[in-house]
Amino acid sequence: MPATYDLVLKGGTVVNQDGTGIRDIAVRGGRIAGLGSFAGAAAAEVIDCSGLHILPGVIDSQVHFREPGAEHKEDLETGSRAAVAGGVTGVFEMPNTRPLTTSAETFADKIGRATNRMFCDFAFYMGGTRDNAKLLPELERLPGCAGVKVFMGSSTGDLLVEDDAGIDLILSQIRRRAAFHSEDEARLRARKSEQRSGDAASHPVWRDAEAARLCTERLIRIARKHGKRIHVLHVSTADEVPLLAANKDLATVEVTPHHLTLAAPEAYERLGAKAQMNPPVREAHHREAIWQALLSGVVDVLGSDHAPHTLEEKAKAYPESPSGMTGVQTLVPIMLDHVSRGRLTLERFVDLTSHGPGRIFNLSRKGRIAEGYDGDFTIVDLKRRGTITNRWMESRAGWTPYDGVEVTGWPVGTIIRGRRVMWDGEILGQAGGQAIAFMETLPSV
Repeated sequence: MPATYDLVLKGGTVVNQDGTGIRDIAVRGGRIAGLGSFAGAAAAEVIDCSGLHILPGVIDSQVHFREPGAEHKEDLETGSRAAVAGGVTGVFEMPNTRPLTTSAETFADKIGRATNRMFCDFAFYMGGTRDNAKLLPELERLPGCAGVKVFMGSSTGDLLVEDDAGIDLILSQIRRRAAFHSEDEARLRARKSEQRSGDAASHPVWRDAEAARLCTERLIRIARKHGKRIHVLHVSTADEVPLLAANKDLATVEVTPHHLTLAAPEAYERLGAKAQMNPPVREAHHREAIWQALLSGVVDVLGSDHAPHTLEEKAKAYPESPSGMTGVQTLVPIMLDHVSRGRLTLERFVDLTSHGPGRIFNLSRKGRIAEGYDGDFTIVDLKRRGTITNRWMESRAGWTPYDGVEVTGWPVGTIIRGRRVMWDGEILGQAGGQAIAFMETLPSV
């Protein structure tokens, strides 16, 4: 009696932990049932993937979907539509919403809003503050929690822990890896006069590289004191790279496609406040240092830092214009274009977007193409040329800094737990997103 499966992906080039090669993948009950040849197998659905590459589902470990509190910019549904349209199967969403995600109640509200309403799978960060620090050992173990997120420099929202005593308190309590926005708030306040009215190009002058370096140095020192694991988000400077490289035993590193692709002053001349984000897009020598850190292995993951604002909000004169830009839908095509240009290998891209998140966040059943793992796949055509446009955007914000940019390499399919969610540009079926499980949040029996 031949084996039966729910789904068989046939003839695609699979990229996983044991290399790259043509093989079939069988899925049953939402999980990978085997890799190899399934020519004689019966399946409810067979997809011919000849000429395509099958990657482990891409995980974007930093997005801001703005719900609750700012749904006019984005909500969990529209943000997740953008994710799957771009080939992303799972996201970690940030806590700087209104109300802030800093309690069991506000966290449960987000889980309830997201379940079977988001199109991709999801996890949420718990915001770390002085007020909830002693509750964090319990809060960080809630099912669906990606860990604790701390803002050491002010950004969108009201979460800010800028002083060493506050960081010391939080790190003394937590057990999991915590993620940090690392900019020195005291320096930002002292340099506010560097902002030039109407000139977004002054943003990286105000929020300079030294603000990032000082804060990351402080953070590493306090983490070392407590022997705790830290994750430094959206690293943007050449100055931080040696610090982080010297402390890889406790520090993991995220970079964004924006900081790998855009550079000052050109980005500000072309895009104005649309290029404004925290930490800023900086000069090309910072971009090249980040690339070198990525190629040398200092960088662990890519996160889009998808942070949408409306075009009307972005049209305000700097510094009244808000910081942040869309990114979850463009992460895969922008980075595949870098692959096509020889800047990184496809295997390294997979490490940054699947294996890396699985490794440093201790994901349960995600991040690999292996038997027993969830049937999450990002299927791409490395030869396909496409043009990124505002019209393609599923985000409620409706714009991208890459409008009109032509790329080589395109997401063709998004499959989550064995179900086609996007294929050839069309989002399929009803939303079925579920909370991502972590080894450190599994219930005890």
